[in-house]
Amino acid sequence: MRKRIAQRSAALGIAAAAIVALSACGTSGASSGGDAKAATQLGAGEGKVSILAWPGYVENGSNDPNVDWVTPFETQTGCQVTVKTFGTSDEALNLMKTGEYDVVSASGDASLRLIASGDVVPINPDLLQNYAGVFDFLKNKQWNSVDGVPYGVPHGYGANLLMYNTEAFPTAPTSWDVVFDKASEHTGKVTAYDSPIYIADAAVYLMAHKPELGITNPYALDETQLQAAVDLLKAQRGHISEYWGDYLKEVQAFQSGSSVVGTSWQVIQNTLEGEGGKTAVVRPSEGVTGWSDTWMIASKAKSPNCAYAWLDYIASPEANAKATAFFGEAPSSQEACKFRDDCEAYHAGDAKYAEGIWYWTTPVEKCLDGRTDVKCTDYTRWTAAWQEIKG
Repeated sequence: MRKRIAQRSAALGIAAAAIVALSACGTSGASSGGDAKAATQLGAGEGKVSILAWPGYVENGSNDPNVDWVTPFETQTGCQVTVKTFGTSDEALNLMKTGEYDVVSASGDASLRLIASGDVVPINPDLLQNYAGVFDFLKNKQWNSVDGVPYGVPHGYGANLLMYNTEAFPTAPTSWDVVFDKASEHTGKVTAYDSPIYIADAAVYLMAHKPELGITNPYALDETQLQAAVDLLKAQRGHISEYWGDYLKEVQAFQSGSSVVGTSWQVIQNTLEGEGGKTAVVRPSEGVTGWSDTWMIASKAKSPNCAYAWLDYIASPEANAKATAFFGEAPSSQEACKFRDDCEAYHAGDAKYAEGIWYWTTPVEKCLDGRTDVKCTDYTRWTAAWQEIKG
């Protein structure tokens, strides 16, 4: 599990480091970019399915003979799986445009762009036996649906938590102020997530501490609101030990003491705790960002029936339990917890906890908070802002 998580987290760090050209990626609006409709019925499987996925989401035993949830799918459905992993959301977007893939696992910083560009189609939940069991708090959300129309099946979810060294903080912090307004108290030992989407974390903090800015959704920032977040992050920059995208580097930084406080994941805390680390995590009073990935079907899918079969299978309790446990996140259904012994640690099924997470959502010009009198800043603008913040 450590290797797979490290590969994905490192890939996300690469995404943050690259200045990407996002023209024609659909960040100007959140509407559908195509006329494709959801399937109304399914036919026989095509015998194969091509999947584009984050590392660790489609394991067939080739990386670890003890980790394989693909072979049972192939046996059950007759759909032989070919998988290509990608390193960044932007890489996935470009690969989807080739028309070579039937299914993609999309994070919230990519899903709306895929929808707007017409590269994915709506799904018909009635054709998916396991969709009903997926937690309601993951369905029909801004990062996986448009105007109430679902564009995929939720996979798993997690929160970006505040990690702290228990010796540096004998009393647990309760606010993100320790990495923002009070960061100087631990200057040079503060860490932050390395991605433009981290701007949303600053926005969550400003929502609570500068209500006069009028931020009601951290992914819906007009120019004034974005500038406030940029200013906050520029002030934080002087106290940062390092921005992390590689999971193992964050583990090592807290083990060595070079970092004592910053953004983290529950699975990182679990790893450090298992190795005797003096760390803990907390969900601060202002709230947290997080992720909920979505399995989506390509508009140019050559094997739509096998694609539906995969979406249904990966949402099934046992398969979903294996995949989400391997990566280190909460599963998408309560039934999946019957096949895991760590659901409590990930707050799986806790609707109140889950609904308190601001899940990664692609920033678009059409304000996601419902405002129509201004244009919001899109992901292209956020990417440029992130480069400005890091210098």
